[in-house]
Amino acid sequence: MDSGAYLASQLAKGFARSLQQRAARLGFSPGQFPILLELWAEDGLTQKQLLARVDIEQATMANTLSRMVRDGLIDRRPHPSDKRAQLIFLTEKARVMREDAVEASREADHALFEGFKSFERELTLEYIRRLLDNAKKL
Repeated sequence: MDSGAYLASQLAKGFARSLQQRAARLGFSPGQFPILLELWAEDGLTQKQLLARVDIEQATMANTLSRMVRDGLIDRRPHPSDKRAQLIFLTEKARVMREDAVEASREADHALFEGFKSFERELTLEYIRRLLDNAKKL
């Protein structure tokens, strides 16, 4: 229980469980949420662009995108100038769930910080950001 890596892993699992409960009723999974966020910000990205924005492995991205196609959240379309690439677009189903999905994430976040004072939450977030910066250097 004195290992930061272990505690961070447990924290991530807890948040994922909390988000999973809220997301399941909307039709997405916690692993799909970062991709949805990126596509809500800018629709029509390539898989390579998504990989640069979301810190996951190539194989995980490919599998997640396949599940998102299966679940009716995204469509893949040929890239107009690069025959090897495809553009990834949100479906109407994914577009209309945006507000509810972001709210589900907020609810999961609030549940995670239940009992924290505002300054404790902000301080914890600052520490986590610093830890993430350090982790990127490893």
